[in-house]
Amino acid sequence: MREINIGLLGLGTVGSGVIKALQQNNHNISAKLNAELKVKRILVRELAKERAVKVDAGMLTGDFSAILDDTSISIIVEAMGGIEPAREYILQALGKGKHVVTANKEVVAKYGREILAVAEKMGVEVCFEASVGGGIPIIRPLKQCLAANEIQEIIGIINGTTNYILTKMATEGKDFAAILQEAQAKGYAEPDPTSDVDGYDAAYKLAILASLAFGTPVGFSDVKFTGIGHITREDMVWADKLGCVIKLLAVAKLQAQGLELRVEPCLVPQSHPLASVNDVFNGIYLKGNLVGEVLFTGRGAGDLPTASAVVADLMDVAQTILAARSARPACTCYRNLPVLDQHEIPAAFYLRVAVRKADAILSVNQIFNQSSIPVTVAGKKLKQHKGGSVVYIISDITYTALADVVAKLREAPGVADVSLFPLEGLCADDVVSAKV
Repeated sequence: MREINIGLLGLGTVGSGVIKALQQNNHNISAKLNAELKVKRILVRELAKERAVKVDAGMLTGDFSAILDDTSISIIVEAMGGIEPAREYILQALGKGKHVVTANKEVVAKYGREILAVAEKMGVEVCFEASVGGGIPIIRPLKQCLAANEIQEIIGIINGTTNYILTKMATEGKDFAAILQEAQAKGYAEPDPTSDVDGYDAAYKLAILASLAFGTPVGFSDVKFTGIGHITREDMVWADKLGCVIKLLAVAKLQAQGLELRVEPCLVPQSHPLASVNDVFNGIYLKGNLVGEVLFTGRGAGDLPTASAVVADLMDVAQTILAARSARPACTCYRNLPVLDQHEIPAAFYLRVAVRKADAILSVNQIFNQSSIPVTVAGKKLKQHKGGSVVYIISDITYTALADVVAKLREAPGVADVSLFPLEGLCADDVVSAKV
């Protein structure tokens, strides 16, 4: 049986998962390919470090050139994470005519165009299924299975850490900080959770998805994003009263003038398919003009779910090698769509104003009256000497039009807090009619 040799860069969570997957399913993988995928060399930082998987010590190297210059290695799997030296190693591997499989969403989101251009020039494959959604198949379906469609929108819960935190806040009534500590203790959140909770991770992934779905180059810098650190328990309670849940959504929509791209917490109706995607699970909902609505859901992270996608890419590349066929076009972009200013796109919003005393709401109402912005009170909970909150619903308005009002509300006497979230998949009338 023919062997296809692989160079693995990194033996952390993803790299170890790849080794486990190849060992555990070796028989089935070999039978399907009529060839054996063999990891020949592994690049690591510390040769003597204790590993999560058992590998022959002779396979380990601290020198990338030992892998790069090995002509028997056909495929490089980049499982290092981070920007450098991962980006440089990917480019060097492609320059040597080696195929590349990566799970690195940050590199693909920021440098995908450069990487794909080199792959195209060298006639080799670059696969990155694991860069979005872990084990959920979404990259290949967008490039192949759904290619006949014009994709109209993608809405995704694509960060398991934030989804876990928001789920627990909603079901257990704890605040953000407490749930974040629990998530870190369970390994669902990194010691430095910034990339997850501030929205960077989801923005990387949305840039990749949008490029593929809409056939246009989208970079990380095109995506505006906001995290979840400002969400309160009270917002969770109000969302439930309004028949909604709060989710960190990655949204990409094809508008007449261009692309709408954003990552932010949104109120989602409980009837929406994504509302029931909870805990560390991911969900990606899309609409195509032929297929209609489609939902992909599953574990978006972890060693084996991510390895499932990496090894599937390896098998795909192996088939190209075994059939001695030309590599497929690396870039699927065929147009250049403008990215719209998120702050100028009309939407409906949930606005909660918390006051220290009930009579402070008079100042709030005066600000609204002076602004001429039509608002509807969806519910209130006020006690004269303890204050409380009033929830307003605002229709068909932009962030820009709201910015001045929100700034004045935050400075108004007696106002303790202001929360603002878009209503995704809802019109204002749907919310106002809810029983609160």
